[in-house]
Amino acid sequence: MKTLHDSWQRMWSGLGAKGDGTNLCASLMGRYAEPHRKYHTLQHLQACITWFEKTAHLALHSAEVEAALWFHDAIYDLERHDNEAQSAEWARVELTAVGVNESAILRVAQLVLATKHTVLPGLPDEKLVVDIDLAILGAPQHQFAEYERQIREEYAFVPEVIFLQKRCEILQSFLAREFIYTTELLHTLLEARARHNLFDAVQAIHCIVMKS
Repeated sequence: MKTLHDSWQRMWSGLGAKGDGTNLCASLMGRYAEPHRKYHTLQHLQACITWFEKTAHLALHSAEVEAALWFHDAIYDLERHDNEAQSAEWARVELTAVGVNESAILRVAQLVLATKHTVLPGLPDEKLVVDIDLAILGAPQHQFAEYERQIREEYAFVPEVIFLQKRCEILQSFLAREFIYTTELLHTLLEARARHNLFDAVQAIHCIVMKS
């Protein structure tokens, strides 16, 4: 977890927050370790931070981008549809309490909300956060397949037919975009493989549905 420890200290210092945030860091890591999570775990957070370290030079406000990555899945209740809003609010409350300036807090909250993935990101830092969150779509085939298995495990309580229908809609919505990745770097690195992974996943769902 050295990557996460270093990330926290870098982000905290970059925001100019008071204290060291040890308790908040522990609370966030505890959230990512919740037993109902199978993909949205500390492993996902660490993967996001690893990507951030490779792409931080693209950020206009690097501390806010890093903070948003820490908070973007802080609240993850499978029965709710406002997790990003709840996570953004948690970030706002906690960062206000440690003296982070209001404009930085607003940027962090907006970046967390961008990970709802309902609209294409417009601002450079939004593009970076969203691309990092979606990097798994362009992962090597075996990693993408593991991601799909983990998502199914998270939603194990959803009947198979309903899950396949909803999952297919989500995957197709990304395929329908002109660009999955909107930063030039991640587009170059991941776009083609992401489209291949998504197409194969959609076809696999269609095969399952046809056989059932």
